[in-house]
Amino acid sequence: MDNIITISVEDRDGKTQEFEVPTDVNLSLMEILKASEYDILATCGGMALCATCHVEVLSGFENLPEAEDIELDMLDTLPDVTDDSRLACQIRLKNENNGLAVRIRGSLQ
Repeated sequence: MDNIITISVEDRDGKTQEFEVPTDVNLSLMEILKASEYDILATCGGMALCATCHVEVLSGFENLPEAEDIELDMLDTLPDVTDDSRLACQIRLKNENNGLAVRIRGSLQ
């Protein structure tokens, strides 16, 4: 089906779930996670200012747009950042993100 991708999300307890996501409504990964009832604070509302939506990209990193400076600056403040870390609020899902797999790493505080 056009404009529907499948993503895989591993929660903080190691449980993995797959979701079908529409790509024609310009949603961020953070919005998808919140709508799927994951415990993501997103206190900044998606402005890349709080890092509570920190995810580690397990597969599909090469299909994501490059992180902008504001995201990289926020990631630099985190103690558990990896080379595959991103902020879910800064990832707008597109057709090329089919098969994306992430692990939630963001803080609950």
